[in-house]
Amino acid sequence: MVVAKLASLAVAATALFASVVNADPDPIVIKGSKFFYKTNGTQFFIRGVDYQQNPSTLSSSTATINDPLADSSGCKRDLPYLLKIRTNAVRVYAIDPTQSHDDCMKLFGDNGIYVIADLSSPELSINREDPTWTIDLYNRYTSVVDLMAKYTNTLGFFAGNEVSNNLNNTQSMAYVKAAVRDMKSYIKSKSYRSIGVGYATDDDATIRDGVRPYMNCDSSDVSVDFFGYNIYEWCKPSDNYQTSGYSDRTAEFKNYSVPVFFAEYGCNTSPPRLFRDTPVLFSPPMSDVWSGGLVYEYFNDVNKFGLVTVSNGALQTLSDFNAYATQVASVKPSLMTASAYSPTNTALQTCPGVGGNWNASSTLPPAPNNDLCNCAVSNATCVANSDLSTDDYGDLFSFVCGAGACDGIIGDGSKGEYGAFSMCSAKQRLSIAMNAYYIMQGGDSQACSFGGKASTQTPSIAGSCGASLTQAGGALGTGTSTAGASGGSSSSSSGASVSVLPTFDFGVLAVGAYTVVATALGAGLFWL
Repeated sequence: MVVAKLASLAVAATALFASVVNADPDPIVIKGSKFFYKTNGTQFFIRGVDYQQNPSTLSSSTATINDPLADSSGCKRDLPYLLKIRTNAVRVYAIDPTQSHDDCMKLFGDNGIYVIADLSSPELSINREDPTWTIDLYNRYTSVVDLMAKYTNTLGFFAGNEVSNNLNNTQSMAYVKAAVRDMKSYIKSKSYRSIGVGYATDDDATIRDGVRPYMNCDSSDVSVDFFGYNIYEWCKPSDNYQTSGYSDRTAEFKNYSVPVFFAEYGCNTSPPRLFRDTPVLFSPPMSDVWSGGLVYEYFNDVNKFGLVTVSNGALQTLSDFNAYATQVASVKPSLMTASAYSPTNTALQTCPGVGGNWNASSTLPPAPNNDLCNCAVSNATCVANSDLSTDDYGDLFSFVCGAGACDGIIGDGSKGEYGAFSMCSAKQRLSIAMNAYYIMQGGDSQACSFGGKASTQTPSIAGSCGASLTQAGGALGTGTSTAGASGGSSSSSSGASVSVLPTFDFGVLAVGAYTVVATALGAGLFWL
């Protein structure tokens, strides 16, 4: 009977999708540490699910994103089930900006479902072991913003997911924060409506006291608009608000100045999952601090967190679906209105100092500036061949960086020191380093051979390129970069100042780790 009823709902949803034209969904806005509907001012609690099956299909040279919002038939299939569990928001971990999302976004919007979209993809994200914030990443992130900004049921964006996951890689958070800064600036520069940019962290006890204040300190221009917490603490059938750790996490965010919510939750170490934490999340004292949460996850995968299985297009609900449906049915948080809400926790956090369990400087990497990078390559005498394979990058970076020619293209998030060209693309950085090596060798013609993988050219500078290049420290890039993102010429955003980078003692293994970023998969994985 349940299957038949859901099937009829699916038919109804399809008819609605095909024939009913509703007004655009009311955008969600942020005031203080709460979400509100923009027009009617009612408080919005996220009551949703993480919605993506096998985010990518990868090979050594290609990556195809399995984007659920580009699958209109899948959205029609899933809508009645999402509504049965009272979904008003979904999180999608990887968007394919080359596909149309109109059908799914309209279908979901017509049914009160909002979307939080991660900006990265499995092959283009900030690598926690060797972080960079580059033109390639910037272009990837802005392509998703450009695609999703037109939909009023886009709630916000995540600029990173679990990028730092232990005390050995916290310096990567300087690069995440630079991404937050530049995406917020980009949204403003394009005159898009106000759409929040946030970060989703894991629940690592060794770094949580650093990540939490770091992403909400310094200034509003560089701090997150909201904060997502991937939490798996309520695991035992006997757990409650106190024993699970939820009470401690709630106390830690009591004075946070932006909305916080569970970006993933639903521990499965003691199956079946009962979701007894769901009503607690939407009741005081948690609902005073948290703005709801997203259950991990809708589609079942190898880690067995799914609510449903899909095989050959056919959907089957699992026991977790029924358990969650029962619990979420009782959720009735007390709602306030924006007009009656006067935020008291408006102060930003104090930035954590570098040392102990925290290793990310408050001085952030420069905003990617393709004009400056192109200028440096155009002005170079020795550059990588245009047909050079990325398979050759590792050995070439190892050689030139081992020779001390990479000061202008590397960065150190713990010291807050970045080469002026550290934000260039991998190939641009390689050409810049090759040219630096060529200069260091006195311009010897043999110094631009690199086994036939580089060649000389006649340098060319046009317009304001020369002045920008001089400020950046010339061909070596050991000066400063103050140009705006994406080739602009305005002053950099707060936190984007660049220190002169000292010479690093690079071994071959260290350089090899650095160069992985040219082709590496993203380190902030979506699955557990």
